Amino acid sequence: MADRTNLQSIILPSREQNPAKVPKTQRAAVASAHGNALEIRSSEPIPQPRANDVLVHIVRTGVCHTDLHALSGDWEVKSKMPLIAGHEGAGYVVAVGDGVEVLREGDRVGVKWLGDTCGACEYCLTGRETVCPNQKRTGFDVDGTFQEYAVVKAAHVVPIPEKVSYEQAASILCAGVTTYKGLKESEVKPGQWVIISGAGGGLGHLAVQYAKAMGMRVIGIDAAAKSDICHKLGCDAFFDFKDKNIVKSILETTSGGAHGALLAVATPEPYQQATSYLRPWGTLVTLGLPKRGSIIPADIFTVVMQRLTIRGSIVGTRTDAIEALDFAARGLVKVHLETKGLSEIKDVLKEMEEGKISGRIVLDTSK
Repeated sequence: MADRTNLQSIILPSREQNPAKVPKTQRAAVASAHGNALEIRSSEPIPQPRANDVLVHIVRTGVCHTDLHALSGDWEVKSKMPLIAGHEGAGYVVAVGDGVEVLREGDRVGVKWLGDTCGACEYCLTGRETVCPNQKRTGFDVDGTFQEYAVVKAAHVVPIPEKVSYEQAASILCAGVTTYKGLKESEVKPGQWVIISGAGGGLGHLAVQYAKAMGMRVIGIDAAAKSDICHKLGCDAFFDFKDKNIVKSILETTSGGAHGALLAVATPEPYQQATSYLRPWGTLVTLGLPKRGSIIPADIFTVVMQRLTIRGSIVGTRTDAIEALDFAARGLVKVHLETKGLSEIKDVLKEMEEGKISGRIVLDTSK
């Protein structure tokens, strides 16, 4: 067993003092085919960890739009079937497989989208594991967190700090780390302006908080009804996305344009105006996933002459996840969420598909 006292404290999880005993069966939300309704099964066998795996008791799991795509099969790349979806799991280790030395039973850990990487490709070797061509995605390529117990690779779980609840950790493991990484990709420095489109949404409300904690000046863009929440979150200015003079107003407010923009929306229209409100040397970071075939119209002459950057950002590395959770542990970021039971997952997905959910939904796997 490795000597844990020699490891940096930031990568050591806090511990659950009285871990529950592992039963023989569990409840799980199982999809048998793409497009089929989920079936809540109450006596699913609990998987056993193999070498380099850990078995995690999932106490809370978030629900994400990506889960809709995994279950419906509407992406060009299809998830495996049958499937237990979900990739925002927070809980604690209840069993470890052979070869696992750092983690112990009771350690509080998070299970995220990036479930495994090869560690040997050019991307893994250069700290860009999010695009590893050999990656395994939780709740997509391997069974995920819509169950009480999940087997995951020990190397890819993330330690949950003592001051972060399971509810908060669940959403930060996806929405939080995704927006935090996107802001890092924007290269906006403290005191500079960043635009966050979709600032009042499930991703955007976290992006605003991370941006403020990182010292940025923030302009939020969203529906007029979300103006109050965006100002409460810390936006220095807010604009209704329907405002026909929005580009002019942003240029005036920022004295020449924003240094960066983070688009946390899934409709193509906001992307079509984004380069217009950036200042020279600005960076546009895209997080949302509009339908396949959507484009970002950018005048090549303007992009060249103003040295603009258009950059995609996909989730985050293990280091990004640890850093994102640390912001929450210091009280700088808080997820606006509602907790429901795993038994309500079908209703939650339906409301999400209809755009009726505000903030994030976290499921209690015991209910």
